[in-house]
Amino acid sequence: MAAARKVIVTCACTGAIHTPSMSPHLPITPDEIIADAIGAAEAGAAILHLHARNPETGKPDQTPKAFGRFLPQLKQRTNAAINITTGGSPYMKVEERVLPAAHFKPEVASLNMGSINFGLYHLLDRYKDFKFEWERQHLEATRDLVFRNSFKDIEYILETCYGNGTRFEFECYDIAHLYNLKHFLDRGLVKPPLFVQSVFGILGGIGTHPEDIIHMKRTADRLFGDQYRWSVLGAGASQLRVAAMAASMGANVRVGLEDSLWLGPGELAPSSAAQVRKARQILEGMGLELATPDEARDMLALKGADQVDF
Repeated sequence: MAAARKVIVTCACTGAIHTPSMSPHLPITPDEIIADAIGAAEAGAAILHLHARNPETGKPDQTPKAFGRFLPQLKQRTNAAINITTGGSPYMKVEERVLPAAHFKPEVASLNMGSINFGLYHLLDRYKDFKFEWERQHLEATRDLVFRNSFKDIEYILETCYGNGTRFEFECYDIAHLYNLKHFLDRGLVKPPLFVQSVFGILGGIGTHPEDIIHMKRTADRLFGDQYRWSVLGAGASQLRVAAMAASMGANVRVGLEDSLWLGPGELAPSSAAQVRKARQILEGMGLELATPDEARDMLALKGADQVDF
């Protein structure tokens, strides 16, 4: 009997999209981020994708000092591979966004593969009362926000981090981003196996229709053949539906409170671990198995936790 396919589950614990008033379960402080990440790893996440926040206001904080408040503890308490964002917040310049990954030299760092309109302002129709004034401003300002990831920006992150042995979670919000990644592969600036994270459901990027998911997979197959490992995330209510459909097509999956605050219709997720457990139930019900952190390292050719600087 053939062995079950191994699926890498990445968990993104806090991000820079959701604001503190949207859910009491969104981790903000270092201790909350540690607890959420450890719970997700224990539930089966092989990779932890991490942002940092100001513990007083919940505002995204991309300083190495902010990441230093939780990275060493996570390394001590879990074998999961650590993935540090270089996306930061769409309002930040690339020089600020890359600092934590350059400083801590993680096994994995995220890398956005193109500029997009990044709309969150429609969430103001759902959320009316905010604890902090910056939250409303953060959402409203996205009416006129382009999340800049130019070719120069991408080159800067690659040049800054590749010498550290860090590999990348290439975040592709649209079909054009796959072609951008192919451009860098052809230039020899990125090397396989490519870890391609297809992002579905952000206003300004590709949608969540089954045809969108098929189109993304078909295009990646044509461009990269056997040189990539595919993963998907669905934003908001589409999270688990996208995960289930793409997993049936061979994908790895990403969940977590960065991508969705929900566990089910009208039900806030109490933790990222709850979403990991839900995804695990779906995957195992399909006859798949979750990859361990070390299996994920082998699949993605990661350098190992002993080679990071935290």
